[in-house]
Amino acid sequence: MKQFTWKSAISVNTWTLKILGLWPGAELYKLNKYTFYMIFVILLNNSHILFQAANVVNAYQDLKALSTMIFSLFTKLLTSAKMLMFIWKSRTLQRFMSQMESEEFRPRNAQQVVMAQSLLKAWKMIYFLFSVLVWSSVSLRTFYPVLDGTVKDHNLPFPAWYPYDHKTSPFYQITYLHQVICYWISGTATANTDTFIAALMMCIGTQCDILSDNLRNLTNCGDDGEFNKKLVDCIEHHKKIVRFATECNSFFNEIVLAQFLVSSVSLALTMFEVTVVEPLSIEWFSIMGYVSSVFVQIFQYCWFGEEVEARVSQQYF
Repeated sequence: MKQFTWKSAISVNTWTLKILGLWPGAELYKLNKYTFYMIFVILLNNSHILFQAANVVNAYQDLKALSTMIFSLFTKLLTSAKMLMFIWKSRTLQRFMSQMESEEFRPRNAQQVVMAQSLLKAWKMIYFLFSVLVWSSVSLRTFYPVLDGTVKDHNLPFPAWYPYDHKTSPFYQITYLHQVICYWISGTATANTDTFIAALMMCIGTQCDILSDNLRNLTNCGDDGEFNKKLVDCIEHHKKIVRFATECNSFFNEIVLAQFLVSSVSLALTMFEVTVVEPLSIEWFSIMGYVSSVFVQIFQYCWFGEEVEARVSQQYF
């Protein structure tokens, strides 16, 4: 079915990654404007992490402030690692897209299109939900000093150390803008790198559906020649699915492991912070928004992983 392509199905995801400098396309990273743009985005995002990490030395005696900085710092460090991983393995990502766009991975009839759209619909729903939760949490944190009235004291959305007096104008306004831009970059990168990994798992599960349908349709062959040809096609399709799944697993297994570790630590620190903030305050809503986004973040890995496992089980075939 030529009208269905994986590239268009996840175009919003790849388009957002391109804005972040993480999707150079088929040209990959060369000595061009996009590569310089990518370097600028990475340096800008990591500069905020550096200033936050430097502030840990000043706040090690304040347990509440320290827990806030640590879970925020861990999350941003992991996001930075994901961004660097996407850049480092950009050639692998483009190979994934080429394999997804190959003729063998496309649905061959209307029934297989429905199969593909079933998992795709679930992915789009989770992509939308996760993005909304992340952006809501980021928005609350962005305007936190304004909402709680501490902006008049020149407080920043995140405590950080700077080699200058950031409480004086125009340094305060510039520093505030710097933190906001970096936090939006980090939040958007988190949402789209994680959902892209989920999209890879969605594609693997869909290919198992298509292969199963092709195997069931072998009984409709008119003669032995047609049967043998279609059987060989199914064998080749199965080999490509296994190869694609193996490569995808080698790409994101470290990322997923690190995500579960960091999310577990962050949730523990966040739950501690909930106990020391005023209920239903702006900070409380900000924390709960973060907790909700982490749950959805972990849920999507578990959901699509389970979908793939169910489809490759012997009972399914």
